[in-house]
Amino acid sequence: MNKTVNNYLVAGCGRCPLGGTPACKVHKWTAELEALRTLILDCGLTETSKWGVPCYTFQKKNVLLIGALKESCTISFFKGALLKDPEGILEKPGAHTQASRVIRFTGVARIQEIEVSLKAYIFEALEIEKAGLKVALEESPGPVPEELESKFKEDPVLKSAFEALTPGRKRGYMLHFSQPKQAGTRVARIEKCIPKILNGEGLHDKYKSMRK
Repeated sequence: MNKTVNNYLVAGCGRCPLGGTPACKVHKWTAELEALRTLILDCGLTETSKWGVPCYTFQKKNVLLIGALKESCTISFFKGALLKDPEGILEKPGAHTQASRVIRFTGVARIQEIEVSLKAYIFEALEIEKAGLKVALEESPGPVPEELESKFKEDPVLKSAFEALTPGRKRGYMLHFSQPKQAGTRVARIEKCIPKILNGEGLHDKYKSMRK
């Protein structure tokens, strides 16, 4: 087992100010994450840590992630769009997501209930990677700032979180990130907003709640 993943289960991903505190989302789903971890390792994938979360690979190619959200923990398949999904349990992280798919859990009992099916999905994802299959991606429906696109390539967890936002929230961030003329200012704005995006918040959500 990877030591960095052990640390994740204790202190969280460290990507937001809640990391290492009792309020970290990881602490809410520790039992479920550990159950998923054991199941995935039984399938022969290599455990590592990328973008602050547990990542499972085959010959150094990313196959899936596990992670914690506010309302659930998830297993996320990088090429989930290619999975057959006979159980109908795969979801898009966001309306415009093309490649990745997630399965959400809110209890260990559910993981145990569909353990056989979960392993079948994981083995299918492994075979997809062995075969070198790729998801045919459509062009983005709207302009994405170059600096944000770079962040997405570095950090697919951030990309999935952004894609899961409502259209209005995404538009708000796009405008906010695109306004500065200097690339350094655009990058600084993006980095400042990453914790909000990972928490599923819009640019002005906290301000609006304070006005109510």
